[in-house]
Amino acid sequence: MSKKFMVLIGMLMAFSIVLAACGGGSGSEPAESDSVDEAEGEETTDAVTDAEVTLRLAHSGSETHQYHIAAEKFKEEIEALSDGAITIEIYSGSVLGNEGEAVEQVLDGTLDITTVSADSSFANTVPEMNVFGIPYLFEDLDHVYRTLDGEIGHELLELSDQKGMKALGYWEVGQRHVTNSTREVKTPDDMNGLNIRVQPAPVWEAHMNALGASPTPVAFNELYSALDQGVVDGQENPLNTIFSMAFYEVQDYVSLTGHTFSPAIVIMSERAWEGLSPEQQQLVEEAVEVAKAYQRETLLEKNDEILAHLEENGVTVTSDVDFEAFREATLEVRDVLSSQVPTDLIEKIENN
Repeated sequence: MSKKFMVLIGMLMAFSIVLAACGGGSGSEPAESDSVDEAEGEETTDAVTDAEVTLRLAHSGSETHQYHIAAEKFKEEIEALSDGAITIEIYSGSVLGNEGEAVEQVLDGTLDITTVSADSSFANTVPEMNVFGIPYLFEDLDHVYRTLDGEIGHELLELSDQKGMKALGYWEVGQRHVTNSTREVKTPDDMNGLNIRVQPAPVWEAHMNALGASPTPVAFNELYSALDQGVVDGQENPLNTIFSMAFYEVQDYVSLTGHTFSPAIVIMSERAWEGLSPEQQQLVEEAVEVAKAYQRETLLEKNDEILAHLEENGVTVTSDVDFEAFREATLEVRDVLSSQVPTDLIEKIENN
């Protein structure tokens, strides 16, 4: 074999090796890598979707309170929608803390979900929620639901999201009425001098001051004993709260003032929310909406039964309230909130 031929063979073999290294390597290794990544991605997604999750939901109401009505329906719905992959543990009666403490626990991730009055201690975190404490802002329930379910309600939820939590939607505390153990209340003058328990938010102190009453903050879980022991003369809450917390046992008068409507905001810790897959997150939001509709219908049906129950138990129920006089007497409350509630937000709600 000639020397030239041997050189030619050597050159061809070297070229073949280089070609294999360049062409073959870049074509097979990425393909193998893509396959592994894709398989791992599918495996990870399925694992998150199929993972069993237990979420703790705490609230301050009794087991007949409107919070519990919605929470039980939410539990039923999410467990059905997720085929049992998501389960809910409900803690009622402030056993994990009062409303302010529950909000703090959601913010620091030690509690998964809570529902609290939007215009109570929650307004200390999201000041714009004080808007729901403005007296006689809403014309009727249709106006309330149109606001909560529409653009305005959504914008307020987004403000809550910016505070380090996930706002899931609105349930209901309800239309609020005044109760007391001293006298019948028909006009603002009848409120003069009464010591009334209020929620821990500036709007409620301003409200009672405008009526000549003395506002006294009392934790919700301590309210029954405060009424019973005469620490306060009265309080204000929706009918279902008055019934479910048995306030009527220690209050002689219920006046259907309907002065405000309190939504119950449903909030979830960011840690718990981000621990769910996108599919699970969607199911949670759907279940919150189902519970909302169910709770609204249930509470509306219960109102007449509650009124009858109150009267059967010797409570004086006053429906002929001078609403216009109450409205006029409390107009200044808006001015007190000017630094916390934008004027344009109030106007948007009024014109909604």
